Amino acid sequence: MSSVTLPTARPSSAAAGIACVMAGIFFLTLSDANAKWLGASYHPLQILFLRALIALPVVTALALWLGGRRVLRTGHLRLHLARGAINVVSACCFYLGLNSLPLAEATAIAFAAPLFVTALSVFVLKERVDSRRWLAVLAGFAGVLIIVRPGTDAFQAATLLPLTTAMLYAVMMTTARGISPSEGMLTTTFYIVAGQFLCSILTLPWVWQAPAVADLPYFAGVALFSTLGLTLITQAFRIAPASVVAPFDYTGLIWATVLGWVFWREAPDALAYLGAAFIAGSGIYIALREARSKPRRGKR
Repeated sequence: MSSVTLPTARPSSAAAGIACVMAGIFFLTLSDANAKWLGASYHPLQILFLRALIALPVVTALALWLGGRRVLRTGHLRLHLARGAINVVSACCFYLGLNSLPLAEATAIAFAAPLFVTALSVFVLKERVDSRRWLAVLAGFAGVLIIVRPGTDAFQAATLLPLTTAMLYAVMMTTARGISPSEGMLTTTFYIVAGQFLCSILTLPWVWQAPAVADLPYFAGVALFSTLGLTLITQAFRIAPASVVAPFDYTGLIWATVLGWVFWREAPDALAYLGAAFIAGSGIYIALREARSKPRRGKR
């Protein structure tokens, strides 16, 4: 998490933050669409390696440009490597899920991550969560069950893959609390990509196959769209309050639905949309409730 304390946002900065997060989510969804396309021919670990290989020089140059060499210094190298490994497993599960599920359905399930973050904050970080947020968490998990539909003929084991992604992402976000506040977003972003590169390269002897020349633009798309998306989202949280921009993360459900239909003619059923609405509504409520509770905490 960033160590920067942001002032109260002006309307103009709030609007810019919303624009940045919506554009960032759009680019991340484009990256996922490219990964889904490549997943028919390549192992997810190879996709992740090439994503990191292409993105790492871009992220490094951006970090050095904005923050100088001090951005690359860290006192938590082992923790960063561990988070990189978690990120690789998390993304690998999501990419595997994309091979069997509609893009919108996999995205909706993965958006359950904030619900797991809330739960972990209680059991791991010993934070207090009020009853209303617990009800929102339960409503969100109800949305997950509506999409996954365990015990019915409609159940697909593949739905457990993006759910695993959501859980591991929550673990990664929770472990960020162990990073010193002196290390800002640029440092953590650099080490997430570097950790992804180092961890994925170890798997190449088992998964590598020479990429076709025609597929190279798709690999570049995965890397560049994901890097651009994360950069824009980071900028959104820098210039506007989290309570303003966080709810717009869920515009990803719209982009995923549109891209899934345009490229694969995917159309999730009504229950999948209902579950997605539960998950998005719960996540938005938790973000807004968390923002309102912070001023009260500061007075204690």
